Amino acid sequence: MSAPVLLHNTGLMPYRLIFAIALSLALHAGLLFPDVFKRLSAPPPRNALVARLRLPAEPAPPPEPLVKNTLDANEEPKPVPAPPPPSAAPKKDARPKTANKRETQVAQRKLAQHLYYPPEALAKGIEGEVRLIVRLDANGAVEDVTIAASSGHAILDNAAIRAAYAMGHLGGGSSRELILPVVFRLQ
Repeated sequence: MSAPVLLHNTGLMPYRLIFAIALSLALHAGLLFPDVFKRLSAPPPRNALVARLRLPAEPAPPPEPLVKNTLDANEEPKPVPAPPPPSAAPKKDARPKTANKRETQVAQRKLAQHLYYPPEALAKGIEGEVRLIVRLDANGAVEDVTIAASSGHAILDNAAIRAAYAMGHLGGGSSRELILPVVFRLQ
């Protein structure tokens, strides 16, 4: 008796078998390495924001010497100006009075209701702090808003001014000024 002869196909593998193997590998890879696909589709991390301090535009005056030369007799002492005499009647100040702490807190809460973070600033990752001077008339209505200290970004400054005007009316019976800090921070 002779052994049975096995016939092998010496040609290429059938396409269906290659497709089945490739599909099996893809499914197994998807189950074994699910976080690989998440990392591939995630956006790259953003660069950290860098803040730098600038030196003042004009240099500071040189400090006075710690030790003065008292041996030179040529120097004459500088006259000290006399203080102005007290006036008989106190002058009435034309400026509005500043608000107390409680009024400022009430105004900040009302400002927070009208404040929004500009979408352009969000997209660019811009942060900053604006300090506003809000002038109120005798009825407590917002009369004028000016910037005391800018954030350095016009987008944030304008958003803070718009929110201050949107407050409309604050309670009170006298004209006054409020200095309100407006902080824009990304969380």
